[in-house]
Amino acid sequence: MARWAAFSGLVALILLLLLSLSYASRSVVSEEDEPEPTQNLSTGLLLVNVAFSQGILGLFLLLAAWIAQIPWAALGVHLPDTATVGLGLGLGAVLFGGNQLGAWTMRRLGFDHENDLRAALAPTTTRGWLLLLLGVLPIIAGFEELLFRGALVGALSAGFVVSPWALAAFSSLAFALGHGAQGVAGVVVTGLVGFVLAAAFIATGSLVVVVVAHYVVNALEFVVHEGML
Repeated sequence: MARWAAFSGLVALILLLLLSLSYASRSVVSEEDEPEPTQNLSTGLLLVNVAFSQGILGLFLLLAAWIAQIPWAALGVHLPDTATVGLGLGLGAVLFGGNQLGAWTMRRLGFDHENDLRAALAPTTTRGWLLLLLGVLPIIAGFEELLFRGALVGALSAGFVVSPWALAAFSSLAFALGHGAQGVAGVVVTGLVGFVLAAAFIATGSLVVVVVAHYVVNALEFVVHEGML
């Protein structure tokens, strides 16, 4: 039990660090009002910062799980196969559609959906898009799913007598708060998306499914809304 408690404490610390970084990023973006050359530089720095910070936190979380001897199965970690990847792709496409519908509904209700952070991260060059789609977004999807679904739902429900559905609700709330830069509408829609991802994780026991789905949603958000199509 002690190892599970220690791991839970580290998960809580990482969650607090992530929420703090999210708040700091929101402050930086809201203050950004520079000419185009500086914005290009800021985009590159933001991409590097996001990839580095979340990559480091993800490695730290995996190291903590290894030291605490948390079973990889509890985190949903396994080698990907065609079935799980295909399920993740399909789920991601459905979630993207639901995300768009939810954002449209919230706007109709009078709630703004802020996209400043997405716009700030959107590259203006082919190399930048490759970095975003092949480097940054996979790291974001992998780390956030490992934390919010693998650790907060899978590991904690395996180590303690807690309903995974209760943990899914808690992790979805934390997931939504971590996207506060998107405004009220973004927080609500993101929370709902997070709960669907948590439900998929509980149903399949696979981190691969939700990582792929998360990546698809994020990639389509950038590609569709930031000018590649």
